[in-house]
Amino acid sequence: MAVYSVFEPPLRGELPDAAAERFVFVRDGFSWGAFLLGPLWMAWRRLWLVLLAYLLVMVTLSFVLRFLGASAGVETAIGIIVALLVGLEAASLRGWTLKRRGWSEAGIVIADGVELAERRFFDARSALRSRQRSVANPPAAPRASGGASDIIGLFPEPGVNR
Repeated sequence: MAVYSVFEPPLRGELPDAAAERFVFVRDGFSWGAFLLGPLWMAWRRLWLVLLAYLLVMVTLSFVLRFLGASAGVETAIGIIVALLVGLEAASLRGWTLKRRGWSEAGIVIADGVELAERRFFDARSALRSRQRSVANPPAAPRASGGASDIIGLFPEPGVNR
């Protein structure tokens, strides 16, 4: 089972339910696309600041390793380590970018696939909203004695015998 972080887009003058199509489900875990094709994966996901930071780190590492006289094997090993780090942190980088753009984290869902995660998330969200509406508009409670009382709950009215 996979864990998905759910991100809600900023509202653009629309009702919250109308933005449901734009929700993003980010799967937590290792990303093979980010590991194997890091810069292309970042450009595809429009992670521009992450891509810029990645390029700056790689160029700086390259210059430092050449200055230190490191062999090509060491450069390759460090490149693989950086790619592994990008693959491991791909979900975090994507979530950070979404938050920076004004998106809010709406929740976390555990499911076998993204379709099931969407279904579970929106079912739970609609159940929560219906509970909130029922709490906001509770039905009128019947009175046992018909008089005014400051007692709440299933306690007897003051002065009434059991």
